[in-house]
Amino acid sequence: MRRFLLQLLPALHLTRVTTAFAAVANVWFVILWTRAEAPEPKTPAIANLPLWLLLVGSAANALGLFGFTTALNDVLDWRRDQTLNPTRPIPSGRVSIPSAVNLVVLSFGVAVLGATVLGMPAVLLTLLVAGAILFFNAAGKFIPGVGLIVLGLIYAGQMVIPNLHLRFVFPVWLVMTHALGVAAAVHILGRKTPGLSYRAAFFSVLGWLFWSGVMLGTAWYRNRSETVVDGGGLLGWPDFVPLAAGLLPLALAIIFIVLVWRRTHLLGRGPRVAEKIARYGSLWLSLYAASWMLGTGNMLGAAVLGVLSAAGLLGMTVVREVVAIIEQPLGYRR
Repeated sequence: MRRFLLQLLPALHLTRVTTAFAAVANVWFVILWTRAEAPEPKTPAIANLPLWLLLVGSAANALGLFGFTTALNDVLDWRRDQTLNPTRPIPSGRVSIPSAVNLVVLSFGVAVLGATVLGMPAVLLTLLVAGAILFFNAAGKFIPGVGLIVLGLIYAGQMVIPNLHLRFVFPVWLVMTHALGVAAAVHILGRKTPGLSYRAAFFSVLGWLFWSGVMLGTAWYRNRSETVVDGGGLLGWPDFVPLAAGLLPLALAIIFIVLVWRRTHLLGRGPRVAEKIARYGSLWLSLYAASWMLGTGNMLGAAVLGVLSAAGLLGMTVVREVVAIIEQPLGYRR
């Protein structure tokens, strides 16, 4: 058994599967939300297919894109990792480049296959998101002023693959904003190169404002259209969603900011605190999804996403402990 786990371990490192729950939570939220809220426009797949099939297809799509992203990053960065991260699977020799490329292709195939369940628009959006992922890993992350914005848009685009025509876009906007903020914090606190200059920070904020305007402007236009019964509220907040629904996600965002401050205060800057912020940042996305459901009284959706969040936390903890035991097994003391 240990031999099998040792063979599987590099793939787990390569795909960072312990943080994949957030990607699943994002797409599951869109599906559960669209099916539960009558005013939301429904795609043919969401309207007609059984819920279990939608959840399985969207999970395959999300996990496939997540694996594609992380494996592609390691393939493209293996020369750089030889100097900066020699313990990574490829530089350390635990995974060969052909095997890693096969994992990239396989993950992409799983993502497209999962999207076929959701319809042709989902397949096309999957291809678009994959193209953005390729651009980010090949060039965007080396230009922080551009890369941070692209990363936020990747998270938002992946989230709306099941339904691009949501009227309630604030959960998507929050995911984009959170992903951008976490990436910036990890970049700065982890002392990653190239550094985030004032000019790069300015362009990142400018890009965030632009895309926030695009998203919220689109929501406002959709909610004021004559084809819907009710008009849009403030900044495109739809009238069928109570404003109180935003209180719990807002509280979670504040708690996360405090958590980042405390971790930084205790551990200081460096890769260790950056890694912790990245892990907790991914977990927070599933908590946001559950909190939106809870705030609107959708107990079934809140329960499903709450269980997924708990599974993510448990999986993150268990896998880290198992990895530590496998890599450094305990011995008997004499």
